[in-house]
Amino acid sequence: MPRASEELTNQRREEIINACASLYETVSFKDITIRDIGERTSFTRTSIYNYFQTKEEIFLALLEREYESWGRDLEDMARSHEHMSADEFADLLSATLENRGTMLKLLSMNLYDMEGNSRMECLVAFKKAYANALGRVSYCLEKFFPYMTEEDKRKFLYAFFPFLFGIYPYTTATEKQREAMEEARIEYPRYSIYEISKSFIAMLLKSFGK
Repeated sequence: MPRASEELTNQRREEIINACASLYETVSFKDITIRDIGERTSFTRTSIYNYFQTKEEIFLALLEREYESWGRDLEDMARSHEHMSADEFADLLSATLENRGTMLKLLSMNLYDMEGNSRMECLVAFKKAYANALGRVSYCLEKFFPYMTEEDKRKFLYAFFPFLFGIYPYTTATEKQREAMEEARIEYPRYSIYEISKSFIAMLLKSFGK
């Protein structure tokens, strides 16, 4: 593919993903259509099909981009520190998640739909971004907690990454959900993404401490 054509393809893909991200801030996944996304781009709606076949592929590309951004944050965190205590690590890792609300929302609410209705090449590209983030967290554990065994690190990763799927519902609730909890006499846990993450990460690391 000629360079100019490749650049245009990347620009248009980003424009589509940006339009999807903007809509997702105020409109639910099930209510967003390719027509809605197309109306926020500078080219015709039918042109979207040159880049994505379904809306789920667009959302999966958005999630892929979120993982890539998180991976860069994790890399910066590892590069900028030579040593880190468990509390400092919990603090900084939680701070990286605070900026990834879209990632956490997609994980908790729409992952199966996105993966199920996307072509294999789209799914593989997303899985590579996920694997990179997994590797970044693993590298941080190796660098800052050398006393952790391979089994310790595996246990951390397979507790931490599933935990990510449940953060968003516990930190964000609609007015309808809050009203229902009040009527059911359930106290709504008012924690931020940072707060709930730091508490969990610190507790998890403590279980592997010296």
